[in-house]
Amino acid sequence: MTARGRERRGRRLVSFLAPYLRPERPLIAGGFAAMLAEVAFRLLEPWPLKFVIDAVIAPGAAADPGIPALLVVCALGVVAAAALRALSSYLMTVCFSLAGTRAMNAVRGDVYAHTLRLPLRFHTGTRSGDLINRLVSDIGKLRDVAVTAAMPLIGNVVTLVAMLVVMLVLDWRLGLVVAAALPVFLLHSRRASRRITDAARVQRAREGELAGAAGESFGAIKVVQAYTLESELERDFARSNERELTEGVRATRLAAGLERWTDVLVGVATGAVLLVGGWSVLEGHLTPGELVVFVQYLKGAFKPMRDLAKYTGRIAKAAASGERIVDLVGTRSELGDLPGAHRMGRVEGALSFRRVSAAYGEGEPALHEIDLEIAPGERVALVGQSGSGKSTLAALLLRLHDPVAGSVRIDGRDLRAYTLASLRAGIAIVLQESVLFTGTIRDNIRMGRPDATDEHVEWAARVANVDEFAGRLPGGLDAVVGERGDTLSGGQRQRIAIARAVLRDARIVILDEATTGLDAASGAAVREALDRLSAGRTTLVVTHALDDALACDRVVVLDRGRVVEQGAPDELLARPGSRLSILNRREDARA
Repeated sequence: MTARGRERRGRRLVSFLAPYLRPERPLIAGGFAAMLAEVAFRLLEPWPLKFVIDAVIAPGAAADPGIPALLVVCALGVVAAAALRALSSYLMTVCFSLAGTRAMNAVRGDVYAHTLRLPLRFHTGTRSGDLINRLVSDIGKLRDVAVTAAMPLIGNVVTLVAMLVVMLVLDWRLGLVVAAALPVFLLHSRRASRRITDAARVQRAREGELAGAAGESFGAIKVVQAYTLESELERDFARSNERELTEGVRATRLAAGLERWTDVLVGVATGAVLLVGGWSVLEGHLTPGELVVFVQYLKGAFKPMRDLAKYTGRIAKAAASGERIVDLVGTRSELGDLPGAHRMGRVEGALSFRRVSAAYGEGEPALHEIDLEIAPGERVALVGQSGSGKSTLAALLLRLHDPVAGSVRIDGRDLRAYTLASLRAGIAIVLQESVLFTGTIRDNIRMGRPDATDEHVEWAARVANVDEFAGRLPGGLDAVVGERGDTLSGGQRQRIAIARAVLRDARIVILDEATTGLDAASGAAVREALDRLSAGRTTLVVTHALDDALACDRVVVLDRGRVVEQGAPDELLARPGSRLSILNRREDARA
């Protein structure tokens, strides 16, 4: 990456973090005040030692009656300066830590909220493990380095400047020796930090790939074990792990080299100060005590160099993590609310698809100029082979995608005229695989309408036949389900999902393969619940099942993204050569 590219990325990161740091200005100001106090006490700390040394080695010091008192005062001064410096350092650390933690927690919350609202196109093209890695690990690294390295380094730089000024006042020649080491260090560390940042950036990407691979494997653990894929996945993971190790070692090696080079530079500068300082004492330009103070300052002045070299690797990794976060936040959804969009209230439920075409990326269009009118309260089945565009048509209604041409309307108004949140709140959907969240059955049903009372939740459970099996579980509706609802059967999960949709009380319902894969008993219970859910509501039924299609008012047959026939089920069955009649004969043959 070019220097201009690095600078641009750095500015992006700073501008992204600035709004999160503004609310923490009182804490940051307190931290800087404590930091300045800590610097002042650090500057004062060596001076009692100077007075003691100069007093003790002075001619006739042993007979001077004031020496014991001076020793006591200087000893107390050292203790007081050290204690006050420690207190200031403690307050600085607490203020900076609290400010950094609060800011990064706010960043994490906003990044999570932003990611949840990104379109399906983004999520289907991005590994969930990598997203989790950015949300948890990358933000965690950014927070830890900001608290433990970046902000303390600011204090060390202030200390360096203050001590350099004092050293120049004490002896300008010694001060110039120290000052001469700074540009050498800065030039070398700048070059090294670029290489470390590049290596850290690649390493963080590799870690994201590892997290993605692991998350994918654990998410499909049933398939992995059923097909005995453990060994194959282990080999793939080992190869990715080796690539991550290579980049991690490279970044560590570069950082360690910078630290050791800094130690050598500090040693050379210290030797030069001792040589020039000792000569100045012999010539009477400095007292021995002042030379000791100078050496103490020298140690403090070079501490920022050592710290910067020490933390360069961590700061580089944090910078790479910050870039990954900014890249994620910079991903924009094309499905946001349009200017002037308003909330969708209660609707009649008339649906219109007018010359609608849809596509996924640059591939073959999924829908070709669909024209379809659905009356309020009508129940319409969408049938066709896999890939014919059934689910795409339903997804357009939820604005999970937008058409590339044409318009989708509710009650004659384009969907894009409504706010996205209110549009989706006005539509209930039951999918083939209804995912439940860790929590109770009651919690999962209430997700249909978070402000619903317990009475409404229990009513929805009765409508969807959830109470039939929940009554046999410990706790009833308060029984805890496992991750993704794996502690329940498929039919039980579907009924909970239907109860969730019932609670939403929407005028428009989408049933996307809602009965597929269920046994006869579960299918009957689910169909009964679905009939109650869709009664009197505009319903789209995406299905391969003939029985579900025949139970609808109208059947729309799609083939390769086009409507090839539509009509009442009885009409299509009676029509020679219709797709529905062909499907019916196949069902009879299977029976």
